[in-house]
Amino acid sequence: MAGELHGKTVLISGATNGIGKVAAVELAKLGAQIVIIGRNPAKTTETLKEITAATGNQDVHALVADLSSMAEVRQVAGDFKQQFKRLDVLLNNAGGVFTTRQETVDGYEMTFALNHLSYFLLTHLLLDVLKNSAPARIINVASDAHAMGSLDLDNLQKGGFSAYSQSKLMNIMFTYELARRLQGTGVTANALHPGFVNTGFGRNNSGLMKLAMNVATLFAIKPTDGAKTSVYLASSPEVASVTGKYFDKSKPRKSSAASYDEAAQKRLWTISEQLTGIAATA
Repeated sequence: MAGELHGKTVLISGATNGIGKVAAVELAKLGAQIVIIGRNPAKTTETLKEITAATGNQDVHALVADLSSMAEVRQVAGDFKQQFKRLDVLLNNAGGVFTTRQETVDGYEMTFALNHLSYFLLTHLLLDVLKNSAPARIINVASDAHAMGSLDLDNLQKGGFSAYSQSKLMNIMFTYELARRLQGTGVTANALHPGFVNTGFGRNNSGLMKLAMNVATLFAIKPTDGAKTSVYLASSPEVASVTGKYFDKSKPRKSSAASYDEAAQKRLWTISEQLTGIAATA
């Protein structure tokens, strides 16, 4: 059950299409101040207009960043802090899957950088605002694909679909470690599986991956259904104090056995600090 969000500020990455966009619309309807992050300036501006038109909420704002770039993650976090004084909900939703190995401007494998490092760094940079706004919520969009992944701490940047499933496993492990570190701060952290959703996800690829995604969408759920758990975790009073859980269909459930390895969670955290430069600046 959703709660009213008047006076609350919600930041959503990857909000120009799919479940991120639907979540932005639904949370705007609840009265929240919405801030979306998009990669394409024109598309982000158009999405802003569409959300405002669909909800009548004039308190909707946009920031532009390519979250595969660590410098742009830092820039967008700084831009947010300059423009907004509070953050009640951070919805880390941006992500992608790439069949061929691609590298970011930082030289990192694209799936790893976009799906995991951007969550890790953006969250870290905004933690002070979240703590000052407490009670606040961090929501990480993961996937049941994590169950097909295994965490190779000596090779976190492998390419292909295995990189996607591994990145979704990292999302959950990051969430569990983050929730422990935030105990007593009034900030919760939870992860979720949105379901297999019919969006443009994965169609940036060619060949067999594109064909597979096109076939799979015949069995996919609508974005409006895929966004329901994100909206629930962002707004429901029922989960105001729930933290360190994995949700599916707005209900907590077990993630894979590998995701509960606390030693691996801590090592992943340390490696992520090193790769994002957090350890040197925190």
